[in-house]
Amino acid sequence: MRLLQILTRRLLPVAAAFLAALSMSAAAQSGAVEEGKEYLRLKNPQPVESGKKIEVIEFFSYGCPHCAEFYPLVSTWVATQPKDVVFRRVPVGFNRPAWINLQRTYFALQASGDLDRLDAKLFQALHEQRLPLYEEPAIAEWVGKNGGDAQKFAAAYTSFGINNLTVEADKMSEDYQVTGIPTMAVAGKYIALGDTFTLLLANTDKLIAKVRAEAKAPHPKK
Repeated sequence: MRLLQILTRRLLPVAAAFLAALSMSAAAQSGAVEEGKEYLRLKNPQPVESGKKIEVIEFFSYGCPHCAEFYPLVSTWVATQPKDVVFRRVPVGFNRPAWINLQRTYFALQASGDLDRLDAKLFQALHEQRLPLYEEPAIAEWVGKNGGDAQKFAAAYTSFGINNLTVEADKMSEDYQVTGIPTMAVAGKYIALGDTFTLLLANTDKLIAKVRAEAKAPHPKK
């Protein structure tokens, strides 16, 4: 009997550790994600533009060095997403005049059709070449020198429509309680967390899986 007690005391911690490892492995394989550690839940869910597809939003700024570092990683990540995921980016201003101008720049590049051509180049110009592209004349000149349509860009930059988009982007960042960037939001309900960009994207993937599972789950009867 004493031998059995000794063996039990020794084997119980091993068994517990083994079961814990199995549980963690199952959670990882199932895409389980822990609230408060890997994501935050918005108190007030926000409307999405993606219909039945899963909307992922990156809040960012061209002026943010972390966003510049994140850009190639998230671009690669986006290219691997299935068709049920819709990705869009929302520039933030955080009441910084230079960043507000870069908000307008993002939307103006969209309007002029030059965003895909100049998106990565603008990050490089600001953070690698250290060019002072924070005022419309300098930005428009840079757009023209880099293959974009400077006139279309300038006309869009100062337009009423771009001003509205900037105001809407600021409102969105407030509604999503964005305090730092880059921030990844999923389905208008969740904010991914992560101490590294790799973890941030991994937890975004887990949230996408969570949203898929929630969509398939039967709704409780009232």
